[in-house]
Amino acid sequence: MIKTVEQLNENITACTKCLGDKINGADGKRHIVLCGGTGCLSNHSQEIKDRFVEVLEEKGLSDKVTVNLVGCFGFCSQGPFVKIYPEDTLYRLVKIEDVEKIVEQDIQGGVVVEDLLYEEPSTGEKVAKQEDINFYKKQRRVALHGCGVINPEDINESLGMGGFQGLKRALSMERQAVIDEVLASGLRGRGGAGFPTGRKWQFAYNSQGDEKYVVCNGDEGDPGAFMDRSILEGNPLAVIEGMVIAGYAIGASNGYFYVRAEYPIAVKRLKIAIGQARELGLLGENILGTGFSFDCHLRLGAGAFVCGEETALLNSIEGKRGMPRPRPPFPAVKGLWGKPTIINNVETLACVPFILREGAEEFAKVGTEKSKGTKVFALGGKVNNVGLVEVPMGTTLRELIYDIGGGIPNGKKFKAIQTGGPSGGCLTEEYLDEPIDFDNLVAKGSMMGSGGAIVMDEDNCMVDVAKFYMEFICDESCGKCTPCRIGTKRMLEILTRITEGQGTMEDLDALDELSKTVKANSLCALGQTAANPINSTLTHFRDEYLAHIQDKKCPAHVCKNLMEYYIDPDKCIGCGLCAKGCPASCIKKTDYVAPGHKLPSMEIDPKACLKCGNCISACRKDAISKR
Repeated sequence: MIKTVEQLNENITACTKCLGDKINGADGKRHIVLCGGTGCLSNHSQEIKDRFVEVLEEKGLSDKVTVNLVGCFGFCSQGPFVKIYPEDTLYRLVKIEDVEKIVEQDIQGGVVVEDLLYEEPSTGEKVAKQEDINFYKKQRRVALHGCGVINPEDINESLGMGGFQGLKRALSMERQAVIDEVLASGLRGRGGAGFPTGRKWQFAYNSQGDEKYVVCNGDEGDPGAFMDRSILEGNPLAVIEGMVIAGYAIGASNGYFYVRAEYPIAVKRLKIAIGQARELGLLGENILGTGFSFDCHLRLGAGAFVCGEETALLNSIEGKRGMPRPRPPFPAVKGLWGKPTIINNVETLACVPFILREGAEEFAKVGTEKSKGTKVFALGGKVNNVGLVEVPMGTTLRELIYDIGGGIPNGKKFKAIQTGGPSGGCLTEEYLDEPIDFDNLVAKGSMMGSGGAIVMDEDNCMVDVAKFYMEFICDESCGKCTPCRIGTKRMLEILTRITEGQGTMEDLDALDELSKTVKANSLCALGQTAANPINSTLTHFRDEYLAHIQDKKCPAHVCKNLMEYYIDPDKCIGCGLCAKGCPASCIKKTDYVAPGHKLPSMEIDPKACLKCGNCISACRKDAISKR
């Protein structure tokens, strides 16, 4: 039990030395760490770890080598990862059958396993150290501090990475001084529109109430987003520390984590972290002997996207249906159980310990004038390097997609990037050199949101993209207000008609009118931003809408009703593999034999074709295409 600041200092010193000795090899041991994020665990990293333990025991090395799971390394498309200290050797795409080779060749023989190293596509160079891989070179970890380094289920390793030093400093300051520090840092909320965090705290501090609350919004629901999940899986104690600092600043004594139940690993590690913090006395009564008391509680969400909206989230915590409340009053005045409440998302709270530990100036020297610090993005879609990326605000989209993301696969042409999830919009090639920050993205017709970034190439149909997001919004609308409940349904019906070749020019006018009505009259941000994907795709890709409506064609060959599968008779060798794999039996032989071929070519009956794509997969001569 840590009861005083002096005892905390002693623990931090000991833990820092222990972690440092592990990383630099001063303890005389080798240390194997494996990515323990959801993505790598789904690719058997737990089984790989278990196999390492078995092999090390078989070879009598258990007392000389440790094996642990850590948080997400970020480079998800290259996982599972295995890293060996003190050499810092990083192996990627590791399989269970690779374990014995790593132990024999590297651990015992001291020779790097070359075929498991990352190879830079542009140069073909094998890279052994994480910091030398292009994916990591332009990143800076603040919110992701400790992820991929420490064991998230060991509070001592968190202390060794600077954990709770920010809280120690905060507790030595006046509450207002803590808020001033956060204001000076320029930190803005990382979960949506980017409201200044310090101002939100100030409102709650100024509000009168016998009880106040801090709520951590971990209800991450954007398609393709996994930033908050990875932070909670990789360093949950940093988020807990941020919550305790926030509680001290506004005068709260209780905090609630609201995390979706679909994040079982994050929930498990968060429970462990809360328990360990309580056991050490860093949560509970009279923290560090300062007289300040604060405790954390966990509530699981059922996966409703609308519960990412802060007032709907508060209703859910209170046991009510997750539906938004009219504002004002704002939560900082009347929030959880009618008491003043601040709600920050996981990434925002993860930045707070850095600000108090290193100082507001250190945080603010990175970023742009109005968007300070770093931002975590879940980079996905049509990009070579899929993963979790944390970059300074002001990094350009080109750097994000090409330098870090490695460009577009298969030599395809970049088309757009959707930022901000269903609430955001598409940005095209003309914006690639624009700096990423809160205000600039909004000015260009999109938004930062929580940090989802989905890259699209020439094979994506932008009308279909808008339809996808509108389907999501319709499914997730709580139905409380008529503009959102009915308006989004009507917009989806119009988009569906257009993608099926039944759209008219009047539909475009109707979409424009509906989007304005839904935005102006919806109760919460879900409805107010629902039309953003439609507006941005209409602005930048109106020609695709016109092709669907006027020409009854989908230029990207995505919309099934507007395309057909075609066999080129001069390329077809008549092997019949396509016909064997066709579930509709709609591929038959013709009478035509192409010059140089021995068998008649095949043809597809377009009326019977299901457009399943089996024929394209079966064809070995690239004779089948969409048109």
